[in-house]
Amino acid sequence: MKSYIVLSLFVTLCAGGAIPNMPLDNSNYVEGKSRYIWMPDGDNVPHLVDLQAATTASQPRNGEDNQYWLYTRQNPQSHQLLIPNDVASVRNSNFNASLPIKVIVHGWISSGTSEINPMIRDAYLQIGDFNIIVVDWSGAAGGIYTSAVLAVPSVGQHLGNFLNWLISDFGGNFRNMHLVGFSLGGHVIGNAGRVVGGRIARLTALDPAGPQWSGNRFSLNRHDGIYVETIHTDGGLLGIFDPISDADFYPNGGRDPQPGCPSSPCSHARAYELFAASVVHNHLFGRHCRDITEARHNRCRGTMHQMGNSHLRKRGYGLFALSTGAEWPY
Repeated sequence: MKSYIVLSLFVTLCAGGAIPNMPLDNSNYVEGKSRYIWMPDGDNVPHLVDLQAATTASQPRNGEDNQYWLYTRQNPQSHQLLIPNDVASVRNSNFNASLPIKVIVHGWISSGTSEINPMIRDAYLQIGDFNIIVVDWSGAAGGIYTSAVLAVPSVGQHLGNFLNWLISDFGGNFRNMHLVGFSLGGHVIGNAGRVVGGRIARLTALDPAGPQWSGNRFSLNRHDGIYVETIHTDGGLLGIFDPISDADFYPNGGRDPQPGCPSSPCSHARAYELFAASVVHNHLFGRHCRDITEARHNRCRGTMHQMGNSHLRKRGYGLFALSTGAEWPY
């Protein structure tokens, strides 16, 4: 019996440090134990990530380098740069304090032009006129994954400071604001929400990053905004699976593979695709689950609750599961 236990432990340790045999295959990944995992960048190009790689001092971790790109129906394709504490940059832009503010935050090895941003921006502008602010934190988000994780609190703090200044100096209301973040961006918006005292009307985290976030005090939580929701699509691999928000949605069980997805990175990206579709069509409804097991197996039969969409007065609490299609609008 002792020999069997020792052998099992040896196999577990080897598996934890083993490089995946197949590109994009995260099926053997074990959170908190595995060293390697495949992650997509902002253009859905996969990278093999070493979660134990040493961080480098050369990779920036300061959110003061964030850029804030404004889009409205007056400039739907070409952004205007809003500069913190630069009054002229806002006054000379199309920012309109009477319009709702939608903030979009990308994830690892991404930028303001990565797929998530134009997809969600265009979805919003299709249904109405908004102040769409895309946060480009590409400097801190690039390079080694662990360094990007360590940058998240500062990126979120500077975003929160910028939003405080914008509302204070140019008008508007935090109850007319919605922050949307994908992967690491899901944790960025949580940190930003804390900076402004949890006053933002709504935070939506799209498959918030899982690796190195278990027990991380800077992780998104339900106190970061008035209403906080999470859409889980690659839970337990690239995304967090456990509920962390007021409302946690588990499309198709919240795990890989999502319908039509051949890999974990595809399932991870499906979160922002589903969200963009819900903004345009507002057609995705989850049913309340009694527990996480029901959510995992998509066997929930409780009351219905809308997933995603653009509404600022959403309320709801609990776990919700639903089935979607494999192609837009899902």
